Amino acid sequence: MVLGLAAARAQLGTAPPTAVGAAVTNAPGPKIQFANTVHDFGRVKSGEAIKCTYTFTNAGDATLILASVQPQCGCTAAGEWSRQVEPGKTGSIPIQFNSLNYQGQVVKTVTVACNDKAQPTVFLQLKGNIYKPLDVSPQLAVLNVSPDAESASAMVTITNNTDEPLTLSAPESNNKSFAAELRTTVPGKAYQLVVSTVPPLNQGGVQAQIAMKTSWTNPPVLNVSVFANVQPAIVLIPQHITLAPAPLASPQAPMVTIQNNSTNQLSLSEPVVNAQGVETQLRVNQPGRSFSVVATFPQGFEIPSGQQLELTVKTTNPKQPVLKVPITQLPRIAVPPPPVKPPPTAALQPPPAQPQPTAAVQPPPAPLRPAKKVDVELPPLPPDLPTVR
Repeated sequence: MVLGLAAARAQLGTAPPTAVGAAVTNAPGPKIQFANTVHDFGRVKSGEAIKCTYTFTNAGDATLILASVQPQCGCTAAGEWSRQVEPGKTGSIPIQFNSLNYQGQVVKTVTVACNDKAQPTVFLQLKGNIYKPLDVSPQLAVLNVSPDAESASAMVTITNNTDEPLTLSAPESNNKSFAAELRTTVPGKAYQLVVSTVPPLNQGGVQAQIAMKTSWTNPPVLNVSVFANVQPAIVLIPQHITLAPAPLASPQAPMVTIQNNSTNQLSLSEPVVNAQGVETQLRVNQPGRSFSVVATFPQGFEIPSGQQLELTVKTTNPKQPVLKVPITQLPRIAVPPPPVKPPPTAALQPPPAQPQPTAAVQPPPAPLRPAKKVDVELPPLPPDLPTVR
């Protein structure tokens, strides 16, 4: 039975699966072979341009065509690469990497597309370690000041990665809300910069630059950015109430959530809106931590012109004894006047007939009388004139 299947395949001109696979593997055509697909550039200083060239050979029997060479990102660029390589010949792909904004271990990938059917896509890799001559970590110092704390501090480490000694001057802050102290860990090599906030601080964000002169020409001054986030003890959501246009077409009941971020328990009382007819209700969502105040404005409500309306709530926080939420109302919606309807069109009727004047009755003409015969004497004729000949 096996012999019969083999004979049938021979008659049909088909080969067993293993033979078919071998035929595909050994199929003619272009074949790309790289000497090395990974380039390790080692340890370099940040800002240096890293250049390398990947070489490859066409091990096939047809022209090898490179359709594209696509770097991973904009920091990596490909030069003029070999676009067509004949069988047995070699080609090259030059790559350049800009290390200016990098630090630490870096790996970049370049994708090569070609007409090698067995390997239409090849991934080239570029890797190494990038260091900065002067390492500042973190480059942005963030200080979170809690509601119950007077101040906060953060530490910034400064490391010299070169063989040249580094000397730093006393730090100077351009914002009086921050103070800085420089500590030497290893003379000429490592330092610690301690940044602290100086009370009192307003709620919200505060930022500054800490400057230190260096013994180097590049950079001559080292700047460290700091940012302090002063957390409020009480948070109102929303911080402003806006009513629908006046007068209210229906009752409106906006709600304000009050959150206590302090470690101390909070109590609220006496929610009031300084307007007649407005009812308020205080709800405790989480005792000492979270509350809600609902203010109900009746139908037809309108803020009197010139009045400053607000919702006030008393608290047990000594720094914020009264919470205030401003209330405004959208302007009235102008109602256009009703369109003027044209008068109904009267049916066209012929004008009434005007009475014609009655002609006066003329009497019949009198009969003609015969004219009297009058004899008229004619003058005598002139004598005959002589004939001129």
